[in-house]
Amino acid sequence: MLQCDTYVVPKTLGEAFDAMARHGAACRLLGGATDILPHARKERREDAHIPCVIDLSRVPQMRAVSLEAGRLVLGGGVPFQRFLDQEILVKNAAVMGACAAWFADAQIREQATIGGNIVNASPAADGVPPLLALNAEVVLHRRVGGNILERTVALADFVTGPGKTLIGADEILTTVRVDALPGYGAAFEKVGRRRSLVISTVCLAAAVELDPSGTVIADARLALGGVGPVAARLDECEAMLIGETVTAQLIEAVAQKPVERVASRTRRAYRRDVVRGFVMRALYGALENAGWAQDVPLRTETS
Repeated sequence: MLQCDTYVVPKTLGEAFDAMARHGAACRLLGGATDILPHARKERREDAHIPCVIDLSRVPQMRAVSLEAGRLVLGGGVPFQRFLDQEILVKNAAVMGACAAWFADAQIREQATIGGNIVNASPAADGVPPLLALNAEVVLHRRVGGNILERTVALADFVTGPGKTLIGADEILTTVRVDALPGYGAAFEKVGRRRSLVISTVCLAAAVELDPSGTVIADARLALGGVGPVAARLDECEAMLIGETVTAQLIEAVAQKPVERVASRTRRAYRRDVVRGFVMRALYGALENAGWAQDVPLRTETS
């Protein structure tokens, strides 16, 4: 059981900062609340206690979605389910929709937020690889005197290690900005002990754009999580793909490149095999979703 002495539901960012100023280090910010009990327990089995919880779900900008100059501007409190049912997100962020389809169940997807998934900084966070593929930036706000200040940090720099980020104790992650990628095909692969209600062992996101011929890769974005301290883009794979005609030989060669990134000491050989298979499956899936219709068989399967 989780107990708290004070539960605050601010309606504006200013009210949230008022509550943070009153309660100081005793407070914990809440997005969707799907992970708050495990974090409060910190591996203990007994009940958990947090002196003050500040629930940000009623702050309008935390749930806002807009398209500005080719980028999606997402409130940090946008839940994963929106990537499956909100048209602007389905059209422009297909790779997040592919991730959301694997993300827990419908009840948790309605609660779990992209900002919370980022700030938790789990090496196996499902949402981080697809956000990296979208060149995500996070916007952080803090109040100094009477002014609310903001700074922007690339997601690739923001998460620095397991459970570690660049967010300050006086800051709120309010916004996530990502590339809008209409017309891209996307795929997401994940393995764990179960398909969806699971913490990932390995997860991989892919987004691909084809040229007008439908056979040449105009852009490719891949990001891998769960095999090292932080998720990362597979730059070496992307460089091999962009501008190339799709062939089975190309996909197989690309799939060999990222296996050395597997830093985990646990089941390392297994994870390397999974990564190799996931790159192939994700690329073929993304290519098909982008409109590629060539009959090139998928030669590697990963269960």
